[in-house]
Amino acid sequence: MDYRAFYDEVVNWIGMANQVAAQYGMTSEQFWAWVADSSGALCEKYQENPLVKKQMMMLIEWLEEVYEKQKG
Repeated sequence: MDYRAFYDEVVNWIGMANQVAAQYGMTSEQFWAWVADSSGALCEKYQENPLVKKQMMMLIEWLEEVYEKQKG
């Protein structure tokens, strides 16, 4: 696996997550659908590699924490 390529994609994914959150808001179905679809696509791209799956789960958990903090 090309780890540099994967982590470059992670950086891009975080940037896109920020853009999608700004466009739709973190409470929207569109945002969370994008999170699920795009993270799943990255996992598939890297043949369900355990590191990739754990990295994406960590990022989703991080987004959930940000969401909870914003909720108050």
